[in-house]
Amino acid sequence: MMKEHHEQGKTVKDIEGVLKRVPVIPGVVSAVKAAHALGCDLRIVSDANVFLIDTILNHLGLYDCFTEINTNLSYVDEEGKLRIRPYHDFHTCSHGCNNHVCPPNMCKGLVIERMQASLAKEGKKRMIYLGDGPGDFCPSLKLKEHDYVMPRKDFPAWKLINENRHLIKAEIHGWANGEEQQHILLQIIKAITIHEERQFLSGDSKFQTIPINAAHHEALPKALPLRY
Repeated sequence: MMKEHHEQGKTVKDIEGVLKRVPVIPGVVSAVKAAHALGCDLRIVSDANVFLIDTILNHLGLYDCFTEINTNLSYVDEEGKLRIRPYHDFHTCSHGCNNHVCPPNMCKGLVIERMQASLAKEGKKRMIYLGDGPGDFCPSLKLKEHDYVMPRKDFPAWKLINENRHLIKAEIHGWANGEEQQHILLQIIKAITIHEERQFLSGDSKFQTIPINAAHHEALPKALPLRY
């Protein structure tokens, strides 16, 4: 697709300009900023690419809210053409996931498992995962009983989760629009904060982890994990 754009005379600057004009779901920017202000560790797991995500986050003033971005690689070659490379090498099927809805270039479930192992060593343990695409189903299966998954209603992830609720260990909270997403997310963070404060006062404090899978710009495929 990037090759076709280049052959039609479209430059990287042209693509960047279009990305900056793509509308944002109302409420999402303020939700990201609020979660970050509350001390959550926001991380992106996305089947987009570095150029797209960096361009949008910088344009919205959100880049510094995220501690980690996991997505397909991108670079500008010697001809000035934007090139995209897969996160996992799909020619060798390197991610090895048996979930048929995971695209060959990226298994988000494996990314979440790697995060879980890292966070466990730090004593942080709660995740909130937001997503809407079919690729967001696999990471939902990796979440634990104390985690939360927030699928966008009437989108593929919502459908797959509802058809396989017996496989989902995390608490499920659907959302339909940006305002509802922000309200539910901040309510979950508030509940976790209150729980942590009570544990602290009782002398049994452990920092919690909140991963989330999705910084929702209409063109920004999904995935932010939060760690609180």
